[in-house]
Amino acid sequence: MKIDFIEIKNFRKLQSCKIDFSEKETIFVGANNSGKTTAMDALIIFLKAKSFKTQDFTLDNWKELNKIADNWISGKELTEDEKSIKILENFLPTLDLWIQVEDSELHYVSHIIPTLDWKGGLLGIRLRYEPKEMIELIQEFSTSYSKSNLLLSEKGKKFKLWPKTFWDFCERKLNSHFAVKTYLLDPEKSFERQELSENNLALDGDVLKGLIRIDIINAQRGFSDANSENSESKNDKKLSFQLRAYYDKHLNPTLEPTESDLDALESINNAQDAFDKNLKESFKTSLSELEGLNYPGFGNPKIQLSTQISTSDGLQHDSAVQYYLDEELSLPEKYNGLGYQNLISIIFKLIRFRDEWMRTGKNTVNEDDIIEPLHLVLIEEPEAHLHAQVQQVFIKKAHSVLRNNEKLGDKKDFTSQLVISTHSSYIAHQKFLSLRYFKRNVSKALPTSEVINLSTTFGTENDSTKFTIRYLNTTHNDVFFADAVILVEGPAERMLIPHFIKNFHPILDNCYITILEIGGSHAHRLKPFIEILGVVCLVITDIDSVNPNNNGKKCQPEKGKNFKTNNDSLKKWHPQKELLDDLLNMTFEEKVISDLPIRFAYQNGVEFKDGEKTNFVYPYTFEDALVIENKEKFKLISKSVSLLKKMVEASKKDNLQEFATETYTVITDSQAKKAEFALDVLYFEDPKNIIPPSYIKEGLVWIEEQLKNDKQGKKS
Repeated sequence: MKIDFIEIKNFRKLQSCKIDFSEKETIFVGANNSGKTTAMDALIIFLKAKSFKTQDFTLDNWKELNKIADNWISGKELTEDEKSIKILENFLPTLDLWIQVEDSELHYVSHIIPTLDWKGGLLGIRLRYEPKEMIELIQEFSTSYSKSNLLLSEKGKKFKLWPKTFWDFCERKLNSHFAVKTYLLDPEKSFERQELSENNLALDGDVLKGLIRIDIINAQRGFSDANSENSESKNDKKLSFQLRAYYDKHLNPTLEPTESDLDALESINNAQDAFDKNLKESFKTSLSELEGLNYPGFGNPKIQLSTQISTSDGLQHDSAVQYYLDEELSLPEKYNGLGYQNLISIIFKLIRFRDEWMRTGKNTVNEDDIIEPLHLVLIEEPEAHLHAQVQQVFIKKAHSVLRNNEKLGDKKDFTSQLVISTHSSYIAHQKFLSLRYFKRNVSKALPTSEVINLSTTFGTENDSTKFTIRYLNTTHNDVFFADAVILVEGPAERMLIPHFIKNFHPILDNCYITILEIGGSHAHRLKPFIEILGVVCLVITDIDSVNPNNNGKKCQPEKGKNFKTNNDSLKKWHPQKELLDDLLNMTFEEKVISDLPIRFAYQNGVEFKDGEKTNFVYPYTFEDALVIENKEKFKLISKSVSLLKKMVEASKKDNLQEFATETYTVITDSQAKKAEFALDVLYFEDPKNIIPPSYIKEGLVWIEEQLKNDKQGKKS
């Protein structure tokens, strides 16, 4: 038995997405705020915690939910349809869980078989967070709203009392009126989104009990993790907790306020408005500085501060937490390295989860006790504080730790599935077939995400896939976490483009940009990978002109000579043209792939003014383009060596054509060392004084526009 896939709908930014599960490890990757943690939280909340907040609904759906609730308080008689859960179901958070069940495992699912003739295979259930009783929900919301507004109207007050909207009502009453209910799905329609009919009745009890054991290792965020199972908030023996609980239940003036409470509430409301204004002004500088670190990232909402003064705040006091080694000899836990603490913590939790599942040691199985056939372990960001090498070892060994038991190993009776969310490229590149890439979708007013199963890319046997895997295995492949990717031709571009970004493109300097060095003859082999990611990508390559009339030998680029390009990326990926004139005549927009955020940049004609006459010279590669467009800077370099020295001498030529020819001759010499040239440029000249070649500048400007559009929520 194993989880085959899940579908999440209307949960935070995951408005509708399908996530395929691997047999062993499933690894969530993606840029910051792309939805990885959201997916993990959906699994935790639906399958175990069962406790929701209003923010767990897709935010855009609250507009429609508020409109529906406005109809409940309109005063008119509601029809049966208007009181039915059907009007809400398109906005309710749901998780569809599809499990693959073998013939020998039917006894585990006898309580939820879809039909009497079902003999195994895919079994689907829908977990939906919905109102327990629609009539009671409508009545309490309507009554609460009417009471508050009637009292305000009688006393001539202008501020609003709770509940201002249905969302405001649910902020307090959500879990009182909503619960997770479970429905069977039709296994014959697993390939499509199913709508529940009136004949679909909710199943009784927890149908996953005895079927799936779920264990969680939360991200190491400290003691106040909202999802932490070992919460320190259960302090019901403390006097302060008892007083606060009593106050909230019996004395809180915001709950069904009386006439005597209104003046106090009005004072709190006025104080909150004044404090909000002061708070926003005070934090203005700090928040602008935070945005310089790319938080919020592109496609994410900006931070807005707003206080919420609660009448019970004065009773809330939290004590410090301390840890000791033993009674006789103790040290604070901080004296152990964080990586050491975290690694030991994770591994021992996995061991404990496994042994508790298998009822090892004193935790033996009773006669009527059934070991769940499926063990699902969720781990958030295990890389916290772990060295790179340890991260790689961890992901290789984690699943085997869960299987290290005589009843498990390679046996099929019990299944262990591990789901990990990560920002670590070291973890990602160990398990390409297990990666599920969260792609941000900013084409809507509020950003959402979709999930791409990369096993469909890495699982094929074609040459491009083999090359991609081998290439990514040799690089620090943070491509899975980047806002944008730049593919470059060689080491000179890789070394100098970061300086161009830092000195001339401050917006990009605040983004997460990955630069991958891959020659023009190989970049097109990454085409399936880059296109399926849908990530913003700039391919910076060389025009590589050749003369077909001279046995296809390389030549200095010129128009009108019937020259061609020898660059496979330009010929096979985009723009799929071979004639040099066609490439040189392309517009800015034509270098972008239609319907994909991918643009190609290669050498253009460089314009020089000679009095009233305009001349053009055409660079062959990055290095001669850099020198041609920085002619005045290079000729002033007083100290230089090797290839740089030759370029400096060439830049002193007054005749433009001779200058361009000399740079071409120098850079195409078989002894030319391009990486050494880039290093010499950095050593002998301040990068701030070197402008990027125009074709590269065009490409970087294009990336900026893409990311700015993302940040503003516009379609790229």
